[in-house]
Amino acid sequence: MSASMTPRMQESTASHESTWQRSLQHAFRKVDELLDFLELTPAQVPECDPTSSFPLLVPREYAARMTKGDSRDPLLLQVLPVRDEQLIDEGFLVDPVGDSASEVVPGLLHKYASRVLLITTGACAVHCRYCFRRHYPYDEKPKSWLQWQTALQSIERDSSMEEVILSGGDPLSLSNGRLRQLIDAIESISHVRRLRVHTRFPLLIPHRIDDALLEILGGNRLRTVMVWHINHAQEIDATVATAARDLQQAGILQLNQAVLLRGVNDTLPDQIDLSKRLIDVGILPYYLHQLDRVQGAMHFECPESLGIELVNAMREQLSGYAVPRYVREMPGELSKSLIR
Repeated sequence: MSASMTPRMQESTASHESTWQRSLQHAFRKVDELLDFLELTPAQVPECDPTSSFPLLVPREYAARMTKGDSRDPLLLQVLPVRDEQLIDEGFLVDPVGDSASEVVPGLLHKYASRVLLITTGACAVHCRYCFRRHYPYDEKPKSWLQWQTALQSIERDSSMEEVILSGGDPLSLSNGRLRQLIDAIESISHVRRLRVHTRFPLLIPHRIDDALLEILGGNRLRTVMVWHINHAQEIDATVATAARDLQQAGILQLNQAVLLRGVNDTLPDQIDLSKRLIDVGILPYYLHQLDRVQGAMHFECPESLGIELVNAMREQLSGYAVPRYVREMPGELSKSLIR
């Protein structure tokens, strides 16, 4: 917590943090409890695998947006463990985007010119079944302020680094106090001009966007960008729209990166509805990602020909700013590879 904060501000911050942290504590962690909440029986979801080594984690706020009784709900499909995760293919890897090869010091990845990515935590507010870091060795990476020092010193030594990306896990899993400490340290590096935060947290538990967090993100000299990960229009309810509005009012540029997922958002109506809803709440559709070929997510993959067809059709029906760029990430490449 910043030394400049008054006791009242500290008390308010602690109260807000306990609210979103309580939501995380009460998230669904057992498949049978989630199915019961959704009024589904195991017989209605025979593909489910409650014994998956990649456990279930779903906030109740997110589950409330799922359609009860619908085993094919697009939000449920993103989080439900299924037997197809056991499928093995030599093209699906534990490190599909080359994170290990781009690590310059523990927890600091340098793939692209002028920017670096800091793995801030292994914790998330949800376990997405298609997560490209589902096998990442978080236990071996920095977790404390002292352990982050090596990464921060590496950034400070390289004057070409103009942008720092906070990722994970989900950086908003950190407390406001730890986030403030980390962002203050980044802000103190004179050649860093931009801060980017990649997160699903405000989509899953929207009241994570509280006054204290808004002050942390918007109250520094850095140009702050928040990259949401929203895959379906159904994920955006009134509480998410409020969080996006509050971020916009705090001067945060908001972008969205979606992943093309079989059975979730692989139709033209899905993609058009998502782009329209994003624009309505002030988030710019930025990327539509071809699935990163991570081991355990093979059943989500769509052919690139479908993605190209979808983006071409979107261009015919939407304003240019509402059409995301269709990209994939290839290990060793110096930027995202544009597909369409």
